[in-house]
Amino acid sequence: MPVGFLVDCFFYEVGHPDFLHSFFSTISYHLEEEGWGTKYPLLMNDLYNDKLKWDDVPKARNQLKEIEEQLSKYSPEQVIWDIDDLSKVPPWGDKISSKVTNLANYFATNDGKTFFEVLYNAMDIAEEDKCDIKIIKM
Repeated sequence: MPVGFLVDCFFYEVGHPDFLHSFFSTISYHLEEEGWGTKYPLLMNDLYNDKLKWDDVPKARNQLKEIEEQLSKYSPEQVIWDIDDLSKVPPWGDKISSKVTNLANYFATNDGKTFFEVLYNAMDIAEEDKCDIKIIKM
């Protein structure tokens, strides 16, 4: 059951729910010293738990840019599969594409787009159409 970002009638698929949770877990673990949602509340709390309001997109985009820049400094081996159980590892282990060079490009869709690219696209449409972004399972 794929998961992704819904903006109005546009669905931006990212893949398996565990992979999306890993994306957010990795952000929180490495970049939010005070805990989940303390540094990036628009993405980590609003979007992850409910929705990102379209009028918050400019601030959220700035947060996302900062996250992308910071995660590019971490190696793929530093991925967090589940922040609630740090003993869990990705089902593929350390067998990843040679194209994956850091945690900013670790999270990608089946067609090779990073989660950052997908989320930026969703944000553009949200602003243009004045629609909120939600995470949903299809």
